[in-house]
Formats: sequence, C-alpha cells, structure tokens
Amino acid sequence: MSLARLQAADGNSSAARIGSLAHLGIFAWALLLVTLAAARNDQWVEVLGLLVVGAIYPLGVSRLARPRWLLLFVILFGVTMLFGDGEPDLLLLGLPLASQNLLAATHMLVRAMVILLAADGLATSIDVTEVAGLFERVGLSGLGFSLGVAVNLMPNIREAVTNAWHVLLMRGGFRAQWWRGLQLFFLTVLTNALRRSDDIVLAAESRAYSPERSRKFSLRVGRLDWLILLAAVFSILLVLLLPG
Repeated sequence: MSLARLQAADGNSSAARIGSLAHLGIFAWALLLVTLAAARNDQWVEVLGLLVVGAIYPLGVSRLARPRWLLLFVILFGVTMLFGDGEPDLLLLGLPLASQNLLAATHMLVRAMVILLAADGLATSIDVTEVAGLFERVGLSGLGFSLGVAVNLMPNIREAVTNAWHVLLMRGGFRAQWWRGLQLFFLTVLTNALRRSDDIVLAAESRAYSPERSRKFSLRVGRLDWLILLAAVFSILLVLLLPG
C-alpha cells in the first residue's frame, strides 16, 4: 500500500502535508521524551507525549482500545502494582496495596502506550524504500532494506494476529485446552510472519537486489516536516531546562 493511501486511511486531514521525515522525527521524539520522563520522573511529560502522539495518530488510538491490547495493559499494570517494592499503605477492594507501586504502574502504562502509538504510526506511515534509502545514505548497505522490511511487516503481523485470534475463537480453540490454543495461535502468527518475510526476500532476489547496488532513495518531505522537527527539538530542550 502506498504512503498516500496509508495517510488517507488515518483520517487526518493534514496527513498529506506530513512526510516521512516528520514521522521519523516524531518516533525519535517520543522515545526521547519517554526516556527523559523516566529519568526525571515527570508525570506531565508522559501525559504530554501521550496526548501529542495520540492526536497525530488517531487511528492508532482506536487500535490500542481493542480488547487484546486492553488485556495486555491490565496485565502490565497489575504485575507492576502487585510486585513492586513499595510498602502497603492503602486498602483497595480488601487488598493491601502500595501507593508507590500504583504510581509506578501508572507511569509505566503511559510510557508503554506512547511507545506503541509512535511505533504503530511509524510503521503505517513510512514506506520501506524510504527507510532503506536513509540507511544506504549513511553507509549501512543492506541494513536499510532489512530494517525497512521489519518495520513494514508490523501491519501484516497485526493483521495475522487478528485473523488467527478470531479463527481460534470461532472454532473454540480457547475452551477445553486453552494452552493448546495459545500454542497454535503463536505458531500461526510466527509462520505467517516468516512466510511473508520469505516472499519479500524472494521478490528482492528476483529483481536482482544487491546491497552493493542499492539505490539511495530520498525521504518524502512534507510542507510541515521542518516545523514539526523544530517543535520537537524545542519541546525536548524545554523539558531539559525546566526543573523536574
């Protein structure tokens, strides 16, 4: 699927004005912001990252609201809250809990959501040839193709996960022997991912692809890209300068 179609599917009217350079910058900005938030323990920085990335990739927000992702978030939140090193100082539904663990679990959940939204937005917005061309330009022959394939496989893997999950549910794969159903589920997802990767490699070989002869494609630069990158740099500097 082309970049223009992916941007149109996101439902954002300004998507056509945002190029691949901005999407890469947004992903790097989100990772750096989460890292700074963890180091400085700034709650408002995490919330800022979640609001900004969610506003840029609204379709990603709807995907994270699906039951399987909500279940993953609940498990992550529960494990962090129950097995933290804080001392119990409050009672919730008859369970002694530590407010320190509750706060740490909330922070971890918000950071995970920021990273997942940024990664999903990058995977569905950038073309594999642009990723490959970026690494080829800095002298990493072949790595750009490999990383580009990995990034663009994410939508296919997500689709395979959804299809395999629904098929197993309709056939009762999680009723009597749910552990066997989980084994079949992960095996199906892994097999589909490997088959898709093999198809891409065969297609590249059939076109006489070679890392030594890779073309150095340029990134798509939209009208708002430099403004977005400038805002990202300014916001990071602001976080660094403001007291924690």
